[in-house]
Amino acid sequence: MVAHFGTRLRKGAMTTAVAAVAVAALSASQAPGATTDDQGRQTTGADAESTPDAGGDDSATGNSPYYTDLPPLNTPSPSPTIGTPVSVGEAEAGIPATVLDAYKQAAASLTASKAGCNLPWELLAAIGKVESGQARGGNVDAQGDTLTPILGPVLNGEGFANIGDTDGGAYDGDSTYDRAVGPMQFIPSTWEWAGRDGNGDGKKNPNNIYDAALAAGGYLCRFGWDLSDEADLHTAILSYNNSTEYLNTVLSWLEYYREGTHEVPDGTGTLPSNRSDGSDGVTTSPSVTPSTPNTPSPSTPSTPKPTPPKGDGSASPVPTLPATPIPSPTPTPTQTVDHLEDAGTGTLTATAGDSFGERVAVRTETSAGKAVAKVRVRFTIVGAATDATFTGGETVATVVTDSKGTATAPALVAGEKTGSFTVRTSVVGRTLTGLDFTASVTARQADALARTTTTALTCVPGGEFADPVEVKATYNGAVAGKVAATATLITSADDATVNDKGPYFKDAAGNQVRTLADLTTDADGLLKLPQLYADDTTGTFQLRVTTTGGATLTIELTVAAPATPEPTATATP
Repeated sequence: MVAHFGTRLRKGAMTTAVAAVAVAALSASQAPGATTDDQGRQTTGADAESTPDAGGDDSATGNSPYYTDLPPLNTPSPSPTIGTPVSVGEAEAGIPATVLDAYKQAAASLTASKAGCNLPWELLAAIGKVESGQARGGNVDAQGDTLTPILGPVLNGEGFANIGDTDGGAYDGDSTYDRAVGPMQFIPSTWEWAGRDGNGDGKKNPNNIYDAALAAGGYLCRFGWDLSDEADLHTAILSYNNSTEYLNTVLSWLEYYREGTHEVPDGTGTLPSNRSDGSDGVTTSPSVTPSTPNTPSPSTPSTPKPTPPKGDGSASPVPTLPATPIPSPTPTPTQTVDHLEDAGTGTLTATAGDSFGERVAVRTETSAGKAVAKVRVRFTIVGAATDATFTGGETVATVVTDSKGTATAPALVAGEKTGSFTVRTSVVGRTLTGLDFTASVTARQADALARTTTTALTCVPGGEFADPVEVKATYNGAVAGKVAATATLITSADDATVNDKGPYFKDAAGNQVRTLADLTTDADGLLKLPQLYADDTTGTFQLRVTTTGGATLTIELTVAAPATPEPTATATP
């Protein structure tokens, strides 16, 4: 971080005293590195990592390099010994029009779908600045597609994370290793599940700023993080790129953009110049081969002349140097994994809306059956017919195996849809056959029903019942909300067939109906039936209410003619 401020001092952006204060402030704000908790969420831990992890493919970017330029500071007039500062503040505050629009649209979308996340668009702008210099200064077309590829370095383990190809080169053009792609620098394996369609064209394209910005927002809002909370904000940023320096750089731009920005034309944004890997960040598509100059530069040494032959006509012997053995690279833990084993996952069943009592657990093993620690395992909920999620509302979770080689998925939470779905497990960075676990969701149930009042339900022929019928459902003594129920006017207490006379309900057209299906108790377990009417038949009738789970309640209804008043006696004159 001190080097960053040095760059700004050389530009004359602030005095030495101000620089010292800023360095101290940022140092104090440094958050620790991200680790994974037992629910698959990344949380801050004690050991801060400032360099990419060899298995960094559980972050959005694979912990790829980023721009380290810091925003200018609004400072007092500089000391004469420093010189006149360069006027960069206004230019740095400018964000290309299409890029700015994409950030604001993404934040608005997330505000509607995940209001509790409190995602500011300025955070997307800060990350976009650090990842790609706002799509290389807004080098995009009107639809938001980048005009030239924005690719990170090859993640081959040589100074970066080692992430083998996961997309067949579909996104990054590299079928051997993965590379971070697009203006928000997603690696293909993360984009596969985090990608979004932000511009409504039916595609999820990491090279489109609208799609990438929405995906970045969704990534930062997963696991129920509230970005208005400082701890959650730091955790979310670290999950994007696990580096303390990265966190501090993003926070600097976030604060800067919050103080004010303005729109500039596409293609005219200020380009950053300093990268965490020392490069300029300009990476071409792997299909493009850089041109080679025909004439060597003056500094290029000339080709040595051959040694003239000896007088006897023989050439000077060429000394033979011993071959230097090339050491075999040490395989990473991920590369040693041969297969996944079930680590004791129980039966996965739950009632709609409840959490599953069991969690999916797998163990990574070598071909010899030895457990492998520090391997990333991805858990994915599969099945369009389910709305089940992991804790936090996500359908994908990545967990690092512990010292016993075990990875346990976050708790599953059932949605309202009933039926079966699959939890699929895979080793991140390897093409191995995973394990599938079947889970099922059953309908909400009630085991008891009771009326909420004891008032007798009576009516005169051709009239309507004055008191409504309301019942309360419970399950094991607790309120049973959102339970399916049916109400039927039956022939008798011993005959559940539908009665063809007596009390009835009305449908939307005013016709008599004596069965109401698709009823549901409310959140408090209450069910209030529609108005009941009576035809001209008198007598005692039965209304039966049943619910999923077997709860049954039979209610007596009486239809009787009004009592005839007794005649008043008259005196005989």
